[in-house]
Amino acid sequence: MHQKNPWTIKDSKAIYQNAWIDVTEYDVLNPAGKPGIYGKVHFKNIAVGVVPITPDMQTYLVGQYRFTIDAYSWEIPEGGCPESTDPLQTAIRELKEETGLVAAKYKELMRLHLSNSVSDELAIIYLATELKQEDAAPEETEALQIKKVSLSDAFGLVADGTITDAMSVAALTKIELLQVQGLLI
Repeated sequence: MHQKNPWTIKDSKAIYQNAWIDVTEYDVLNPAGKPGIYGKVHFKNIAVGVVPITPDMQTYLVGQYRFTIDAYSWEIPEGGCPESTDPLQTAIRELKEETGLVAAKYKELMRLHLSNSVSDELAIIYLATELKQEDAAPEETEALQIKKVSLSDAFGLVADGTITDAMSVAALTKIELLQVQGLLI
């Protein structure tokens, strides 16, 4: 069900931009009719993730230090897709770059908005199957570790709070639900 936008935008101004984001501040009337400001971060890339799954229900996680949270993070293979690029092609590229895996089949698993109270960032996550191992080629900004684990162990890492990346949590939780319902692959 669609609702009418209860916010009134009186004015907007660009605050900051770089190659990845634009930050805009809006002069608004809130849903109660009172004046205020609202900031929005627009992402110039779509976030793309891939959950590779082997026939024996194993998957691959990528470990890396994340500058923004000042912590090490285990995640599904992920990357940014310029808005003018096909997200599936980005998924194919990221899986190969980060893990060396090439999949014969891809299926969209889900779409979600990340931190939608302050940003418009869209994420698209794919399942990848019929995998073949080749050489990985991470970007220079990525010092990656790759770990092959069972899907149940990956979900356990979500359940115990080890995996906190939003895309990874959402994707692995959905896969767990699909498995429980007998609908996965």
